Amino acid sequence: MAVVMASHGGIRLAAVNPAAATAGLESGLTLAAARAVVPGLETVESDPHRDAETLSRVADWCGRYTPWTAPEPLDTAANGAGVWLDITGCAHLFGGEENLLADLLRNIKRQGFHVRAALADTPGAAWALARFGQTAKPHEPEIVDPGSHRLALRKLPVAALRITAAVNEGLDRLGLRRIGDLYDLPRAPLVARFGEALTQRLDQALGRLAEPVSPRSPVTPYRVRLAFPEAIGHLDDVAAGLHRLLDRLRQRLVHDRLGLRRAELTLYRVDGGVARAVVGTSRPVRDVAHLERLFADRLDSLDLGFGVEVMTIAAPVVEVMAAAQANLSHDLAKDEQTMQLGPLIDRLEMRLGRGSVVRLESRASYIPERAGLAVSALDNRADLRHGEDVAPALDHQTTDGRIMPTAPGGARPLRLFPLPQVIEAMAEVPDGPPVMFRWRRLLHKVVYAEGPERIAPEWWRDVAPPGEDRSHLTRDYYRIEDTDGRRFWLYREGLYDLPTMPDAIPSSPRAPRWFLHGVFA
Repeated sequence: MAVVMASHGGIRLAAVNPAAATAGLESGLTLAAARAVVPGLETVESDPHRDAETLSRVADWCGRYTPWTAPEPLDTAANGAGVWLDITGCAHLFGGEENLLADLLRNIKRQGFHVRAALADTPGAAWALARFGQTAKPHEPEIVDPGSHRLALRKLPVAALRITAAVNEGLDRLGLRRIGDLYDLPRAPLVARFGEALTQRLDQALGRLAEPVSPRSPVTPYRVRLAFPEAIGHLDDVAAGLHRLLDRLRQRLVHDRLGLRRAELTLYRVDGGVARAVVGTSRPVRDVAHLERLFADRLDSLDLGFGVEVMTIAAPVVEVMAAAQANLSHDLAKDEQTMQLGPLIDRLEMRLGRGSVVRLESRASYIPERAGLAVSALDNRADLRHGEDVAPALDHQTTDGRIMPTAPGGARPLRLFPLPQVIEAMAEVPDGPPVMFRWRRLLHKVVYAEGPERIAPEWWRDVAPPGEDRSHLTRDYYRIEDTDGRRFWLYREGLYDLPTMPDAIPSSPRAPRWFLHGVFA
């Protein structure tokens, strides 16, 4: 069987199985020539997107051995798709490098893949040895001792340097067929004839030039791992393993005086699949019991497949969590209620969905609609302040989710409407406080008024043509009380005496309007 794909020269073989390779077929051969050799050749169409998804899943599964995994781009995988693994500091968990590679090959072959593996000091050397290396025992991993990769690459073909077919053919015509043939040659003629890519690949394979491998996800230092002698398939066993992982993670966090804000549980299944569960917290925590309750709502939805072999838990987001001293001068019962607010928010967020629980974030603005912002309770406060004009403290919180900073004119109402409501008002003088107003068909007579508190529009936000008079956007706020003792916060938008500007754009004067914006308790 062979995999075919369309190219500029017609339909060609993209990959062949061992039986087709034994019959003399190879990648790059046209389909017509292949059928001339093997008339009964079975073919399937190449699907690069599904290949990339499969390779990505394999890279995720390899995370059981090291958090630093990355799939190789398919456009550079002419000799077979691969996955990079940086096992620095991980081999001792498996009893050494040989045991790690043996376990890797055994488990991945069990999933139906034909693989070869190699271990070397550089990614380029490992790539070359995995594809062109010759071991004493077939299908055994190639392990190069530290510092011996130059000698190991010496007898490999130049194609092992990940060069193009044109460069490979050019070197073959010159009799340069082995990597060792390039060691002592001067660089200038090689670069002039074949370009810098050849010498760059050679230096990367020999370790003269760094070749960083970017992992699939940021590597967190707070990650613990648990492997099982036999695969587990019950949620109770997973919960027991989760408890052990959280306890080990807690010890590391306590040592560094940190608390986690996000925890990621990863289950590596026998069939090569990966299942994940993620929880977040509103404040730094390291309470094992609380985290177990958060994960309990997620475990039921995890697919355990045919069993789980390895579990890991990581804390990608951590914050400083110093010891807190109780304030004995205040009510201890009230402090206890405040301490329980964080776990309650976390559990509500996990049950109702992300973004369902919000907290109030003040912003440095005197415009009431812009003075407060409702954000998710699990979002990091430091991240929210990036690029936002956040006020240093919360001064006044409203019942509908709005926040208002302290203003020179006085306090703000407890209840602030999302949108100001239009009212009919009457004043003794045009620019004075109202003596009565009608709101929701009810007439209110004013017995006391305090103000005005003038709030001008923010010129850096409200875009207007140069020279245009914007005095109609100015607000004069009043705190008033009616005959029934109810207190309101209303404002007049616009000024009666519009100032004239020499270069102002002519416009018709706008009559001021009255709005009710809030109600005091």
